[in-house]
Amino acid sequence: MKYKKIGDILILDNKYSDNNFEELSKKHNVKTIMKINHIQGTKREPNYKILYGDETETIHKENGCLFKLDLSKVMWSKGNNNERLRIAKLVEDDETIIDMFAGIGYFSIPIGVHANAKVIIPIEINPNSYNFLCQNIVLNKLNNVNPILGDCKNETPKFKADRILMGYVKTTHHYLKIAIDSLNKGGIIHYHETVPEKLIETRPIERIKAQAGDRDVELLKINKIKKYAPGVEHVVIDARIE
Repeated sequence: MKYKKIGDILILDNKYSDNNFEELSKKHNVKTIMKINHIQGTKREPNYKILYGDETETIHKENGCLFKLDLSKVMWSKGNNNERLRIAKLVEDDETIIDMFAGIGYFSIPIGVHANAKVIIPIEINPNSYNFLCQNIVLNKLNNVNPILGDCKNETPKFKADRILMGYVKTTHHYLKIAIDSLNKGGIIHYHETVPEKLIETRPIERIKAQAGDRDVELLKINKIKKYAPGVEHVVIDARIE
């Protein structure tokens, strides 16, 4: 049986068979056991089933950060924890950062905690996620994070940044031009994509170059996050755009 523990809630995968949930809750010291069927829509809302208990709100600790969330309302991708810390460690002093598709602060909070950015601008379209984002900013005692409730397509062009995070994998390439146009000269973009393994070295960077126009694009890194589906990988492309 595969599972992941988020705060004091246990998420079981779709292959669970043991129905002794009370014993399972004691073993893992959790108050609730859930199954997340899938994440749906642009607001990334979970389709879920509660198997034991009734509380779906929790506080999850990761990489020295605190994340308050309600797993019946917002998503949490535990497989991205190394990537969240990796990005935070790349941020240089006094950078202005735009975090597109910010969610509850998956990337913004670790950057705020572990880096010395000038300002972090997380943009989130889901009101529930935005609410927890605001709470997590307070919870982690951050004063350089300025959250925005809205659509990245409309809000991103209002700012200029040294680094832009694109932590979303479905149709993310449709937002590339918007991100690149808001990136300062020599800025860095972190672009997430799900891509067939045979196209990892070509398709993502070609998409970035196509939207960059006459601006030079330097590929810094292709970082593999996890398997998304058979023969398909979730990757992050770090690219500097002059």
